[in-house]
Amino acid sequence: MSLRQIDPKQRGFLIVNSHPDGAAETVHRMWEQIPARTDGSSPVVLLLGHSAGYGLATLLTGLRRHGIRGVGVAYEGAETERRTATAGWYRTAAADALARHAGRDFVFVNTDAFSEAGKEQVLALVEERYGKVDYLIYSLAAPRRTDPATGTVYHSVIKPLGAPYEAPALDFSGDAPKVGQVSLEPATDEERHATEQVMGGADWSLWVKALARRGLLADGFTTVALTYIGSELTAPIYRQGTIGAAKEHLERTAGQLDVQLGDTGRAFTAVAGAAVTQASSAIPSIALYTAFLRTVLQDGFRTTAEQAGELWEQLTGAAPLVLDEQGRIRLDGWELDDEVQDRVRALWADPEAGLEHAQGGADWFMGQIRELYGWDVDGVDYGRPQEATVAWPAPGA
Repeated sequence: MSLRQIDPKQRGFLIVNSHPDGAAETVHRMWEQIPARTDGSSPVVLLLGHSAGYGLATLLTGLRRHGIRGVGVAYEGAETERRTATAGWYRTAAADALARHAGRDFVFVNTDAFSEAGKEQVLALVEERYGKVDYLIYSLAAPRRTDPATGTVYHSVIKPLGAPYEAPALDFSGDAPKVGQVSLEPATDEERHATEQVMGGADWSLWVKALARRGLLADGFTTVALTYIGSELTAPIYRQGTIGAAKEHLERTAGQLDVQLGDTGRAFTAVAGAAVTQASSAIPSIALYTAFLRTVLQDGFRTTAEQAGELWEQLTGAAPLVLDEQGRIRLDGWELDDEVQDRVRALWADPEAGLEHAQGGADWFMGQIRELYGWDVDGVDYGRPQEATVAWPAPGA
């Protein structure tokens, strides 16, 4: 037992500790927001990056609506003397409890999915427990990756390409959010390549090939990697920057995998809409853009669970695939609607005046960031000492 009083440790967007009950409650709330339904098919799913963002939403929606079985993979940190476990650790424990209560056979592995040892561990478990895989969902986000073939360690960067980037950004360093300015020099060719190697399709391709070598691809196998395009307002730092180059690499990989799979299966990228995630909060200007988008859309801002629901409907054939000219599944029409973007552009044109109008959106964004770590969640008693030591779910426990 390690009961302790846990208080948030925060500087700007950076929060270094998590609240166990708060993190668990965010999972319970998402679960309850997902309409329950199963068609009895129980497909086998390997979900890489299950503990946060769209990966978590895809997991919970798959469990609650489609009765999925399989393995989730994440790389989370346990509690130490100085820090709580990561929020993803606590979310995984909560998701496991919900899955078991619902009678779902889903297990979770905490390992470096980029490593050969991690792949071997996961695939051996899949082969022993489930056999062939119907869906591989790729939703990994990490700042670095070691190439298993060469041992080279690649570090991703968030930089523009070709020219410096200057744009307004939200500043949460004071008592109230305000508009600041961000300036970034362009990435080098080496930095672009490194970001592609971390965030592009190289590791995704290795997973598909490893499944194929073991004979673990079911007939009609489908693999999907989650991606983002976003607005022209954020394009210089996102779609036209190093991250965008990595996303283009991911999308090219989808086409290559689709050809390689042939009659065995199919490969897609799925373009999700904007969301508040630990990854997106680190990208300059995204917070301000998302605050403006939330102000424009209000409750029309689509949650990750709602978008994951659309994705599963399309993947399972319950709804037609919505593909663009590049063959990408599109889930972001609500964000890129012309009228919506016109209204966001109007706020962006004078960001300080825009923020006065969008103060609620900025407060909402920071509240969402805090909830990612289990803070400021309604109904949670933060004055009560917490059990910070929570076991990682054991298969068959």
